[in-house]
Amino acid sequence: MSPSAHPLAGVLAWVARLISGVQVRWEGVPPEAHQRVYFANHSSHLDFVVLWSALPVEIRTRTRPVAARDYWEKGLLRPYLAGRVFRAALIERGDRTAAPGEGVAAGRTLIDRLLEALGEDGSLIVFPEGTRGTGEEVGSFKSGIYHLARRKPDLEFVPAYLENLNRVLPKGEVLPVPLLCTVTFGPPLRLRAEETRQSFLERARAAVCALRRR
Repeated sequence: MSPSAHPLAGVLAWVARLISGVQVRWEGVPPEAHQRVYFANHSSHLDFVVLWSALPVEIRTRTRPVAARDYWEKGLLRPYLAGRVFRAALIERGDRTAAPGEGVAAGRTLIDRLLEALGEDGSLIVFPEGTRGTGEEVGSFKSGIYHLARRKPDLEFVPAYLENLNRVLPKGEVLPVPLLCTVTFGPPLRLRAEETRQSFLERARAAVCALRRR
């Protein structure tokens, strides 16, 4: 059973589409309302909002963005939007100073958190680069989606490429600049039997890169 949408969800989705002028393409994958992980390149704080708004409403209401707790818990408005409207799964950014054992434990906690957010029939939006890039190149992927796929091997991973979002809200800016952008969704991936972490992450990154318009 899909959760009910917050009254502001439709309004914010409309505003996000208006500001970004987003054009949505589904290439080799239909927009279906079953459990998936949508994963994309990351170059702007608007990424998850625009990707979320690009989903049909029946999919959007059951899809939770995964976002950085330290950004979305600041102030009064962001926590409300993250928790009540987007229903975001807020996670801690990785601690580069953590000891190896602490890093492993934190990783397991993260995957447990994502599985909890997925539930029985929900979907997620994730950004496997882990941090914002320049918008020119897609960085290497962190291992989280691989471990998520190992824990839930039947889960579909749908790649998406966000184009021009780095110019709509450049790093360090507060107000968005209205520009046209594109969200392209591609054919879903699943973890193959005996597939290594490196192979899956490289295949997933290549799937995102292949959606970039030339």
